[in-house]
Amino acid sequence: MQVAFGVLGPVTAWRDGTELALKGPRHRAVLARLIIARGRVVPVDSLVADLWLVPPDGATSAVRTFVAALRRALEPDRPPRTPPELLITEGPGYALKATDVDAWRFEQALEESARRPPQEALVMLDAAVGQWRGPAYAEFADAAWAHGERSRLAELRLSTIERQAEARLALGLAADAVPALDAHVTEHPWREDAWRLLALALYRSGRQGDALSVLRNARTLLVEQLGLDPGPALQRLETDILNQADHLDPQAASQVWAQATAAYDRVVGSTARARLESTVGLLRNLAVTGGSGLEAAREHRLATITAAEELGDPNLTARVIGLYDVPAIWTRSDDQQQADEIVAAAERTLPAITQETARARLLTTVAIESRGQNNVRGLAAAQEAVEIARRLEDPALLAFALNGLFMQTFYRAGLAPERDAIGSELLDLSQRHDLAGYEVLGHLIRLQARSALGDFAEADQHAVAVDELAQRLELPLVAVFTTWYRAMRAADETSYREAALLLEGAGMPGLVEDDLLTLALQSLKAEGSEGSPAEPRPDLLQEARWCLIARSAIEQNDLPLMRRALATLSPAAGELAAGSGLINLGPVAEYLEELGRRC
Repeated sequence: MQVAFGVLGPVTAWRDGTELALKGPRHRAVLARLIIARGRVVPVDSLVADLWLVPPDGATSAVRTFVAALRRALEPDRPPRTPPELLITEGPGYALKATDVDAWRFEQALEESARRPPQEALVMLDAAVGQWRGPAYAEFADAAWAHGERSRLAELRLSTIERQAEARLALGLAADAVPALDAHVTEHPWREDAWRLLALALYRSGRQGDALSVLRNARTLLVEQLGLDPGPALQRLETDILNQADHLDPQAASQVWAQATAAYDRVVGSTARARLESTVGLLRNLAVTGGSGLEAAREHRLATITAAEELGDPNLTARVIGLYDVPAIWTRSDDQQQADEIVAAAERTLPAITQETARARLLTTVAIESRGQNNVRGLAAAQEAVEIARRLEDPALLAFALNGLFMQTFYRAGLAPERDAIGSELLDLSQRHDLAGYEVLGHLIRLQARSALGDFAEADQHAVAVDELAQRLELPLVAVFTTWYRAMRAADETSYREAALLLEGAGMPGLVEDDLLTLALQSLKAEGSEGSPAEPRPDLLQEARWCLIARSAIEQNDLPLMRRALATLSPAAGELAAGSGLINLGPVAEYLEELGRRC
């Protein structure tokens, strides 16, 4: 039976919901000290130093006695002379192999809530705060060994209260956020972000005067008691409240949207061709939201193209097809049948189009929708689109065309340097011309390419940069890729299984169809693919899949398959099989060396 431990309050332990009888304070101190170590061994000498300022004679024996008593409490049914499973002896000390600690569950909930929409996040944050029964490690407030962990957890709890308020504000529950924030700033008056949130909640509740009063109180407290001026965020908020800035109230934005759409309905006829172009713009914006938004955009895109074709105007059809310039990073289509039909529509339209920008957009669409296939036409279309965009000196068009070229740079293994160059150009282009969506794409491409080239220090930097950018731009899909990247870096099953949860509801069936979790778990084991491996597609996973095929061929002594794997992987001799930025099968050269010996 699993034992649960509690440190968000007095230190305790439970089995099946029943609190265990732990003896005196030093027994609890030993338990707390081991929990803080998170499974690492704590030497007996360290326990002695932590328990007594001046250790008495027999202190080491006393520690062993405390440990024995804890073991009896934690595993009362353990037979005599059977090794303990929970509180073990290892080397010079002891380790607690706990898996259920309330503080750890609290931290996991915080991490997960950051990836959820406000409604789900608020439920998770409320439950996380509800686990607290008092100050962390409450009875060890004066213990030096507990100070760092107590401070860390206390800071996380305060940040969680502020995140609860942010979630309520995002849900339009400003008035509900006020009482908790008011109490929060009273108890912790030095937290500027809490003052900011309280003032914002009051303003959105229709209490502009109270909001300004709160900001004045914050200024007085900071200046008089700390000698500091309020930070830029508080100063900017005060100015915005005085000016009644529109962005402070999301309801105002909703009203603008409702008024604009109503006016559009009145002015633009229901059969107007302009509506088709406007629809593509909406679908484009919908796609980058991920989840159901991406699914809805995919569902309606082909219907919009079909409607444009039925009107018999190739220029309109070209605009409807080419305006859907959503940055794409994954090399498997989410709906291959739809992708094929879009390519066919673009090819039907191209002969009638002479305007170069429209041609480049159609060619790029052909390149992107032909991804993951052995398709010479896709690469030729991408190259022609890039050539046109460079000739026209159109930054947005060039960024779109480079996306198409990226999708076609998988025609053989070992092309990470070429993709890295595309990512570098996209970053330079997007930063100079404020193309934020393509800046995100550039970081993700370079994260993948630098992983393949073994430069994880730079790949880490791109992961951090793209996460910050995605948070600012409200692009939730980015977290799917960066979470998987960090799971790859951690190289453990738990991290991969947690990352796999993000695929549910992400609106990207192409990722799901690639069976990433199975591949990830295989990458952690020294074994090949099970059964007869399928021919890998020319995509981000081709080196990884061929390395698994090489393993299987070697295990089965399949000489023809070994020769094919050797020929296919040879161009990638200087890379890691990590070009996806999600899964790492290690240096390709090691597989080539073994294949060379066998062949």
